[in-house]
Amino acid sequence: MSEIKAKGEKRLVLVSGRAHPQLALDIAEELGSELVPTDARTFANGEIYARFDESVRGSDAFVIQSHTAPINEWLMEQLIMVDALKRASAKRITVVAPFYPYARQDKKGRGREPISARLVADLFQAAGADRIMSVDLHAAQIQGFFDGPVDHLFAMPVLLEHVKEKLDSATLTVVSPDMGRVRVADIWSDKLGAPLAIIHKRRDPLVPNQVSVHEIVGAVEGRVCLLVDDLIDTGRTIVKAAEALKAAGALSVVVAATHAVFSYPAVELLQSGAISSVVVTDTLPIPEDKRFPSLTVLPIAPLLAQAIHAVFEDASVTSMFDGAA
Repeated sequence: MSEIKAKGEKRLVLVSGRAHPQLALDIAEELGSELVPTDARTFANGEIYARFDESVRGSDAFVIQSHTAPINEWLMEQLIMVDALKRASAKRITVVAPFYPYARQDKKGRGREPISARLVADLFQAAGADRIMSVDLHAAQIQGFFDGPVDHLFAMPVLLEHVKEKLDSATLTVVSPDMGRVRVADIWSDKLGAPLAIIHKRRDPLVPNQVSVHEIVGAVEGRVCLLVDDLIDTGRTIVKAAEALKAAGALSVVVAATHAVFSYPAVELLQSGAISSVVVTDTLPIPEDKRFPSLTVLPIAPLLAQAIHAVFEDASVTSMFDGAA
């Protein structure tokens, strides 16, 4: 059976969308479970259909979906799967969205703009979700957009372990690529016992995916710089930051990020001479044509499986992170 039984009739059920099936399989394996067989298809006109091939009545259901391109299709599929679970009498439905869709549209920067991250939360709630689980939200305030529990997980322990193995903290400087990441970079700095530097940048609100670096606050000359961010989209921001660090005398630049969005031309840019290596997790699928020699991909499934198990057992999720993030 594709479920875990515990405490009487309580059942954990895992279902997955089609965006990143390998991640869902890895999570199920970590939990010693299986995915519920699902008939998911897209009709000729683009409409999506989903039906579960087993009963989910009374279950604690977790709907796993990674929001990669085409993001709107995968968001709609997850909403439809949540609706199907609700109508099939699942007792509790948790949306597992490792990369929260539209997270960067979390506030109004100018008049007449949407707050799309809030709209997505409303859509999940209207579909029937009781809970949301995500990794490294672009802005912590997104947790307040959903009128229910939000499990905000942090990939830092996964990335940190790798960095500690590969880099010498004595020569390391942790760098925040912008002011919005300073708090996270500061935690990295404490964990590694390394100094912190900050890059001040400016964006033109009318030109998407473009950034200009203004100045570096902190000493980076003769140091190995660890650039930490939540996501890499086109790679322009991170490469500009790396180039500025190298120009300021950094020995080398290592990039650590949770979400590898890798929109064009990220793969080409990240192989720039300014960056020695890139470390990411597999919250999003990274096909072979987007992999390159200096890229390391770390598994996020153990972290998600641990959180799912904690939620199922009504245990603390916050304690997984020792209150440090």
